[in-house]
Amino acid sequence: MERKTEIFDSIVIGAGHAGCEAALALARTGNKTLLLTISLDAIAFLACNPSIGGTAKGQLVGEIDALGGEMGVNADKTAIQIRMLNRGKGPAVQSLRAQADKNAYHIEMKKTLEKEKNLLVRQGEVVSVEIDGEDKIVSTQLGLKYQARSVVFATGVYLKSEIIIGSCREKVGPNGFKNSSKLSDSLKKLGIKLERFKTGTPVRVHARSVDYSQMEIQNGDDDIMPFSYMTKEKPKNKAVCYLTYTTPLTHEIIRNNFDKAPAISGEIKGVGPRYCPSIETKVLRFADKERHQLFLEPEALDTQEMYLQGFSTSMPADIQQEMVESVIGMKDAEIMRDAYAIEYDCIDPTQLKPTLELKTIDGLFFAGQINGTSGYEEAGAQGLIAGINASLYNQGKEQIVLKRSDAYIGVLIDDIVTKGTNEPYRMMTSRAEYRLLLRQDNADVRLTEIGRKVGLVSDERYQTYLDKIAKMKEIEAKLEEKVKVDEKLIKLCQDNEENIPRESMKLRDLMRRNNIDIYKLDATYNLFDESEKDLLDFVNINIKYEGYLKQQQEDVERMLANENVSIPEDFDYQSIKGLRQEAIEKLSQIRPFNLGQASRISGVSPADVSVLSILVKKTNKN
Repeated sequence: MERKTEIFDSIVIGAGHAGCEAALALARTGNKTLLLTISLDAIAFLACNPSIGGTAKGQLVGEIDALGGEMGVNADKTAIQIRMLNRGKGPAVQSLRAQADKNAYHIEMKKTLEKEKNLLVRQGEVVSVEIDGEDKIVSTQLGLKYQARSVVFATGVYLKSEIIIGSCREKVGPNGFKNSSKLSDSLKKLGIKLERFKTGTPVRVHARSVDYSQMEIQNGDDDIMPFSYMTKEKPKNKAVCYLTYTTPLTHEIIRNNFDKAPAISGEIKGVGPRYCPSIETKVLRFADKERHQLFLEPEALDTQEMYLQGFSTSMPADIQQEMVESVIGMKDAEIMRDAYAIEYDCIDPTQLKPTLELKTIDGLFFAGQINGTSGYEEAGAQGLIAGINASLYNQGKEQIVLKRSDAYIGVLIDDIVTKGTNEPYRMMTSRAEYRLLLRQDNADVRLTEIGRKVGLVSDERYQTYLDKIAKMKEIEAKLEEKVKVDEKLIKLCQDNEENIPRESMKLRDLMRRNNIDIYKLDATYNLFDESEKDLLDFVNINIKYEGYLKQQQEDVERMLANENVSIPEDFDYQSIKGLRQEAIEKLSQIRPFNLGQASRISGVSPADVSVLSILVKKTNKN
């Protein structure tokens, strides 16, 4: 008797960081959801560095949290060290980074998935997806079939993946997990264009074999800030990291073996990440640099494995040993796991709408490294949006699109679906035009209402947000009070080399002075005894940078003038006189949703946009 096809509202393929967020978003918004993964042991696996956050990535984690996602909560649960990066720079580029316990991160996320009442987690390799009207039929290698209205592809780097170490190639996924050997062919049958990308990971060494006395200790922050506003008890620093460097000998070993380096010899065909290159690529590209910075970081509290960040390579194993031993403090290093490169299939993301839904087939969504991105945080952010939009698709509701001025997530998705990517895409603060508006500390203020509207922000999370807003208003109200020119004010100004005002003035106006901030006001007037530091920081930044924030907001409003001019999906670009042929081809391929997106397409000039604007506005009027 043939087994009956099981029916779900949605199916998520892959349980990495994108798949976990997508599945939870779907289940928590009332969809009966199936999460299929090649291995239950690979759920939320931190295949590369076991860290969450970092420059620009910390902002993504904050945004995931604000929308009702899980990554920030899980990172706080499993953090063994937390630091705020770029503290000495402006607030726009400050980002939280946590060294997570690799094993605990996987276990805690697996527990979270298993407890979700609308979610079934199932081990199985998906080999095909077929379209049957509005339904999608997902088949596994064992012959099981599942039906759903929507499907989210979050396959990570597992599609026809190959691990490469020197001349050795093995058709497996990260860490030796089984790969997905047949799903790529099914995607091609659906008319989806695939690309071939590459990434890699460094060696793991035994902690006992390292001479830490030659390295610089990297401690966590004493005043630890969590990623999630749902975290009631702040994480504790339980481990330290170390800073070390390559040496001239390291570079000499690498140069003498360029012919054995698959990333350089041409053995690896996939395109690698420009912003996270292998150590041999760094030595080749920066030939005059005497040393490269490396970080030695613990994998977890229950293992002796240490991760050598910045030392990704695909060199043969024996040469890797020589290379590692030449690093400062690593003379007697014992390698526990060899570094490797991994090649894998991914899709051309310009085939997607800004909702992450495939343009050619309704109800198919894609998220994470299958879209040509790199990084856990980038994957989690896309997974969350794909899950939200798959849920809205199931309900027949309008899907959400975060604008570039709304979130780093908006920048990330707009970049990949509008411009595509010819290498694994990594989020950086420089990619965001409005990064002072998109700080980590205000992610909840920007996005929690959106998460609430789509049904993902719980009552508890929403009440936490409302409490924060109320407390901030209390702080701001106190700063509206005026203070007299008395001994306190005179001393405050003198101590901070500021001119003494001639008449009473608002505390808020005092704060606009270069050398006076909210903490100096508090020390003088004892204003905020019960206020939390993160709230004081938030208000302080908003007032100190008020002029810059206003300027960026004006830039946003000018940008929105084009973003609000929609372009019909069936718009005929071929018929427009005055558009260059390259612009016609690019516009016809990308099919932008609005004039703003059209203006960001590579190959579309400002003159093209002007011509397009006139005709689109005329069409919309009619």
